[in-house]
Amino acid sequence: MSDEQPLDVFAARRQKLTELRAAGVEPFPWVFSGAEPIAAVRERHADLEVGVETSVSHRVAGRLAARRGQGKMAFLDLVDRSGRIQLQARVDELGAQRMELLLSLDLGDIVGVDGVAFNSRRGELSLRVTGFEVLAKSLRPPPDKHHGLTDVETRFRHREADLLASEEARALFITRARMISAIRRYLDQNGFIEVETPILQPLYGGAAARPFVTHHNELGRDLYLRIASELYLKRLIVGGLERVYEIGRNFRNEGVSHKHNPEFTMIEYYEAYADYLDVARRFEQLMAFVTREIGYEGPVDFQRPWHRETLAGSIERRTGIDIERHRDRESLGAAMAAKGLPVPETDTWPQLVDELVSKHVEPTLVEPTLLMDYPVEISPLAKRHRDDPRLVERFEAFVNGMEVANAFSELNDPDDQRERFEQQRALAASGDEEAQPYDESYIRALEYGMPPTGGIGFGIDRMAMILTGQRTIREIVLFPAMRD
Repeated sequence: MSDEQPLDVFAARRQKLTELRAAGVEPFPWVFSGAEPIAAVRERHADLEVGVETSVSHRVAGRLAARRGQGKMAFLDLVDRSGRIQLQARVDELGAQRMELLLSLDLGDIVGVDGVAFNSRRGELSLRVTGFEVLAKSLRPPPDKHHGLTDVETRFRHREADLLASEEARALFITRARMISAIRRYLDQNGFIEVETPILQPLYGGAAARPFVTHHNELGRDLYLRIASELYLKRLIVGGLERVYEIGRNFRNEGVSHKHNPEFTMIEYYEAYADYLDVARRFEQLMAFVTREIGYEGPVDFQRPWHRETLAGSIERRTGIDIERHRDRESLGAAMAAKGLPVPETDTWPQLVDELVSKHVEPTLVEPTLLMDYPVEISPLAKRHRDDPRLVERFEAFVNGMEVANAFSELNDPDDQRERFEQQRALAASGDEEAQPYDESYIRALEYGMPPTGGIGFGIDRMAMILTGQRTIREIVLFPAMRD
């Protein structure tokens, strides 16, 4: 069902709003101080025996979610973010006028309640209402509590209604928040400091993606919404901060799919005097820590080291194509065509490699896997491999057939970086719209000297998908991008 309601339902609720004001009740007061989470009240009385009444008063606030009974005694359910509690309303406690007012309220109205805790004869912890206050009159009826919102478009366009209707939806986003807190806790405990870098950038960089462009009126220039925070974070390594991280929004002007949203949350962290092998070990430790902290009990085992294989080996095992033997566009295209694989005419050599990975390797990587050692042509910001200059020290992490992280031994030779930028400029001239632009300011920073550094970036949204068992990113982003 959608959240559309008959006009007479709205009219009835507006009439009650008018009646509240006529009775001298302010339906939208300014504050209700001192309310406890319902979960805290329940925890306080977890051992209370059936049928026992206490003398302990509590103040709670939330939405009316159910009502049973009329006349001299009624029961209502009150829900807040932390849980649900039963209220017992009695006319001999409230008086006839207040009792009538309480029972006239609609489901979905927000109320504050003072009450005394007791355990009912049915074993239900309850509050005997001694006082209450209307905190917000609900003019739009909440979605049906049994069916929720079954229309997917409505759920994503009106997330507030989805959260009202579904305890499961609320739990998803609470888990996501706990995941982010655990990531911060791990990094803070391991000597990293959290920083903030520009979202509006004069030149985008740090990833292969098309940017969003905006215009700054006062400066009289175009700026880009960042596609990554990498280049700014590595400048902070140059500046001596040594271990830094940032959790923030990135923006990529690309398609919308089950794993892509144009606005998404990333974490990147960088560590001086480390290489990509150190980063891999720390990433494994981080994921083991986070999943323990949030109580993850899903099918993926994050407590053991991740499976590792080389990128070239993974492609050859699945397609029979050895990309290291086909180092130019024509040769690789011919090898793909010989295997009956599509070869887009406009794709460059790096794009063909990416096509092989995304179509033939990535979907097979269900268990946590690190693909190691990428060709230098597709990794303009990574340090050359110490054993093979055709490769770089880079890995990408995959879970459930989806790429979730990208990491390097960071390129810190300014002359090599300048040459890589020139190569990216040539790819852009060949039609690669996602090629890394030439960033002279970043090269200048490297010329001060950046120590050996390992870094990684991974998507918070995709990781939240995996840890909550969701199949689409729209389930784990509160307000996903939607078509008109």
